[in-house]
Amino acid sequence: MKAFITFFLSLGLTFSAMAEQIIVGDFSNKNLQGWEEKSFVGNSLYKLKKEGEKWILSASSSNTASALFYEREINLSKTPYLNWSWKIQNKLNPRDETVKAGDDYAARIYVVRDGGLFIWNTIAINYVWSNQQKQFATWNNAFVGDNAKMLSLRDNESKTNQWYQEKRNILEDFKKLYPDEDVTEIDGVALMIDTDNLKTKAQSYFGNIFFSSK
Repeated sequence: MKAFITFFLSLGLTFSAMAEQIIVGDFSNKNLQGWEEKSFVGNSLYKLKKEGEKWILSASSSNTASALFYEREINLSKTPYLNWSWKIQNKLNPRDETVKAGDDYAARIYVVRDGGLFIWNTIAINYVWSNQQKQFATWNNAFVGDNAKMLSLRDNESKTNQWYQEKRNILEDFKKLYPDEDVTEIDGVALMIDTDNLKTKAQSYFGNIFFSSK
């Protein structure tokens, strides 16, 4: 009996130690439910595609700028880590990304805290595949200023046609990039490919996207 109780106690400890996950991009199961497109300039093409034995999300742009947005409240105190994988097929020509004429990216993922009726209180972090900034550089978005902070997670030194696995502590990133804000929840995640300012083409791919407790 004692051994029986010990077994179930250890089992409970094992389950409690497992990381909590919230899947928002379930692309490997051919699932785009909940994702809605928002167009800025035309429509980029987003579609599920099979690569080898797994399904991924393909994103392509030809002088276009549109995003896929997934609206869901995420408690960053419980699941602060955003996890995803991505790769790009081609790099964009280097251009100053701090100005509107250069604000294009072969791939980006951003997290948003909605300001509600006070739209000027909406803030976001953009994790981008930069073509001009060095890795881990940060700057204000060229169109909305400090309401969207840009962070170069991959740069022109990163290889094309190679998958990169990413993991960011969103709670900590908000503290660093918005020290005057107390962000413990976000309201959505978006992914995007855009080439409308550079008037060119790009192709990228995304794997599953999920939040985790560790």
